[in-house]
Amino acid sequence: MTLYTLFFIALALSLDAFGVALSIGLNNHVKFRNKIQFIVSFGFFQFLFSIIGAYSGFLFNTYIASVPQVIGGGIISVVGVLMIKEGMEDKRENLLVDSKIYALLGISVSIDALVVGFTAFSSINSSASIFANTIFVGIVTIVMSSLAFFISMYLKRIAMVSKYADYVGGVILIIFGIKMMFL
Repeated sequence: MTLYTLFFIALALSLDAFGVALSIGLNNHVKFRNKIQFIVSFGFFQFLFSIIGAYSGFLFNTYIASVPQVIGGGIISVVGVLMIKEGMEDKRENLLVDSKIYALLGISVSIDALVVGFTAFSSINSSASIFANTIFVGIVTIVMSSLAFFISMYLKRIAMVSKYADYVGGVILIIFGIKMMFL
């Protein structure tokens, strides 16, 4: 696999994490420490699921290829609905700073990496190459998630975006979840 091909696979895999990070970044309750935890979670699970998929090969390809996307999409959609609900309520507690949500969203945006590991990385003969390729996927995801949080800092400065950030972020997450489930 060429570096060019690997980069575009990693970029495509990181776009779900980018979209979710952008939505989360619009939430005013999410602090820098929380953003770092999301970034690490997204990158780690992209790496982990890619390597699990690569080593598992084609064993469960037909069974796992469609079901996890529905589950991941459903989880992301539920988080989106909860963000919209949170926007309607005036309270200090925030779902996105709960410690369980880091792993849950990290797993949800990384399900497609498992499938790509099954198909794209399982044909690589060297364990070192598989490890290097999956590390690269994790690093690209970390960079893209960081970029999303950086962009969201500037989007929040727009009064209209800041006022309706929970609604916008929730709708974006619901759309991502539906896309994952049905497209």
